[in-house]
Amino acid sequence: MAVHVVKSGENLWSISKLHGVTIQNIVEVNGLLSASLIVPGLALYIPDLQPIIRFYKVKAGDTLWKLSQQFKTSINNILNANPGLDPNNLYIGQNLNIPSPVKPQFSTLGFIVPGSSPTFLADLEEIAPNLTYLAVSAFSFTEEGYAYVIGDDVPIVRKSKELNIIPLLMVQNTTAAGFSKELAGIVLSTPAYRRNLVASLVNLALQRGYGGISVDLEFIPPPQREDFNTFLRELKTAMGSLILHVNVHAKTQDIPSNPIIGAYDYKTIGEIADIVAVMTIDYGYPGGPPDPVSPLWWIALVVRYSLTLMPPEKIQIGLPLYGHDKIVSTDRFRALSVLDAQNLAISTGSVIQYDTAAQSPWFRYWKGTEEHIVWFEDIRSYIEKYRLIDLYQLNGATYWQLSFRSPQNWAYLDKVDIV
Repeated sequence: MAVHVVKSGENLWSISKLHGVTIQNIVEVNGLLSASLIVPGLALYIPDLQPIIRFYKVKAGDTLWKLSQQFKTSINNILNANPGLDPNNLYIGQNLNIPSPVKPQFSTLGFIVPGSSPTFLADLEEIAPNLTYLAVSAFSFTEEGYAYVIGDDVPIVRKSKELNIIPLLMVQNTTAAGFSKELAGIVLSTPAYRRNLVASLVNLALQRGYGGISVDLEFIPPPQREDFNTFLRELKTAMGSLILHVNVHAKTQDIPSNPIIGAYDYKTIGEIADIVAVMTIDYGYPGGPPDPVSPLWWIALVVRYSLTLMPPEKIQIGLPLYGHDKIVSTDRFRALSVLDAQNLAISTGSVIQYDTAAQSPWFRYWKGTEEHIVWFEDIRSYIEKYRLIDLYQLNGATYWQLSFRSPQNWAYLDKVDIV
């Protein structure tokens, strides 16, 4: 596996010769619009047969010999990958790079909104080997707690089963105006309505052939924190063998009165749910100042906090398949796929920068008198996030959402055992 960051004066011909691959291979893997246009700072993914570099945190009793056996590599390979490492002085918590033919294992979950992509069913076939679960965002509920369908989920469920992907019914507290804290508050705080929601969700999941339920209730009023816990307990009991997947806003400390994160009791939710997806996206949020969507330093803080309250094997982190194009000094923005952001930089001739703290790419361009700053993801930023999953042995990753194209990400996942 190689990542080539384009330098000034380079072209795809010279890059293809350097790595021993065809120009067409580079174009296809990276979703380039043309074989003749690239810009400095563009990160190109060049798949190869080299062992992946595992990211490992030293535990009590570890030695380089034990690690070489565990990862089917040699002590010399480990030493070469970690310049300056003292093989006789490993310490607990030390991070090591380990070249290994043993692939990392984790689960993946993609979200999809029915109707968001006219080619989704065909596209799903291409990425199916890289997905464990598919959460179908097509359900909300009434003020009395009765769940109902708001999108055509039938062909998606059928196709996911054909492709051996587990479909999950995704329920959200949405109205025509978006997420509704009032809707969540009314239903969660009323025992009868809560029971209605549990019963109707389970019935819909069974009737429509889902393998589980993905709960995405956002902006829950903080006073309903324990009501939300109660709802999840009742739902899990009623679901039987179905998978309970719960989405929670990312946080680095517990602030029970906070209107966004206060209602999420990580410890209790981690005890109830089968999988907890921490939404480590939108640090740079719509309408806010230009900021990275999912900076690595922030994700690391969220993960470390989450691990104090939940077991790693239950935690998924959110990876965006999109970027934000912000008009500087305004609250105006547009979301665009990772691929479209990359190709926007190329079409505008913008040099792509890379923030080493955030481990995120960005670029600037002008449209008339308007200054735009675009933060997005590329193969470098995705690799760093996957290294974090490997380091902490998390359950895996989620992707919002699958209608956004990100070919580099899916190509890289060929290096992973998806479970």
